[in-house]
Amino acid sequence: MVGFRWDLHDSTINIIPSGDPSFLHPDFSSAKAIHLIKEYKNVSLLANGYFENRLGSGWTWNDYQETYMAERSAFPMYGNVVKFYLQDGLVKTMPSTFEKMISPSSSKNLKGMRVFRPMESNDFIITQGESKTVSTTFRTYESSTFLPALQAKLLTDTLHISATVGMYSGDSPKGLKVFHSQPTDSLLKPMMHRSDNFFAEQSLLMVSNERLGVMNDEKIIDTLLKTDFKDLPQSPRWVDGSGLSRYNLFTPQDFVAILNKMKNEFGMERIKVIFPTGGTGTISNYYKADTNFIFAKTGTLSGVVALSGFLYTKKGKLLIFSTLVNNHQASSTAVRRSVEKFIQGIREKY
Repeated sequence: MVGFRWDLHDSTINIIPSGDPSFLHPDFSSAKAIHLIKEYKNVSLLANGYFENRLGSGWTWNDYQETYMAERSAFPMYGNVVKFYLQDGLVKTMPSTFEKMISPSSSKNLKGMRVFRPMESNDFIITQGESKTVSTTFRTYESSTFLPALQAKLLTDTLHISATVGMYSGDSPKGLKVFHSQPTDSLLKPMMHRSDNFFAEQSLLMVSNERLGVMNDEKIIDTLLKTDFKDLPQSPRWVDGSGLSRYNLFTPQDFVAILNKMKNEFGMERIKVIFPTGGTGTISNYYKADTNFIFAKTGTLSGVVALSGFLYTKKGKLLIFSTLVNNHQASSTAVRRSVEKFIQGIREKY
């Protein structure tokens, strides 16, 4: 993956972000990036090519503190999530920068805690609660300019360097040096296994950045629907990278067409590594008898249960399937058990 693009000016390394979500994320090593950055006395984070809102169109706004709805940004750090924990009765944070943003009177002599952040700020209010640790989102931009001022603070505090912000004034950033951070599939596998909305959102922004030179959902979605996905059976409504929005409308036929395209272009061996199989990922409690015979991705919203993927039948056939249950009022578990029984019946019969 393209972690960022960069160039040098005297003793300053200029970094032009690409949307890569792996930097300083607990699931990934950032050693190579840190080593490169710390070679220079100063770092300048440049705001270029990011034209997207922090939250997606149609997202449930009152979930803004939930970690599954971390904000999108040009240069994510720590997964755009802050962890609060208790140490000797005091509230500590990871990253430590956010300790300066806790209401002073609310962070002492606690046995457990709850954390509240107003939607438009990074002012964290701690109250007595049950949890010893709490993870929540932080606001990624401190103004509407998209200047990565907060990211510069995080970089300064974490790496103990001088980090500032600016705008790139040279030629197209695509002509700069490219830093590759992680193998692509090392991001795609956890994204699929735990249904990571943040990784999905940032992946779409990265695709937009590489293909169009800007990070913008609407533009890249329009481009993909006119090129890679121009032959879908039905024209979908598509507004974000993760599927958090109820504005998204895809048919099972569309998903089958996309999965077939993936099989033909990437091959099943790669898909088997990325997709969860029975007993793993988001289907860890399902299809345990079908491990290594089913490779599928779940989809869940209130009242909606979906499953799409690949199934090897007992007669050796490879089937591509997509199931969608809308407007149910049962528990998601009960619906998934019914779908599991249906899929297992298909595997037995064909």
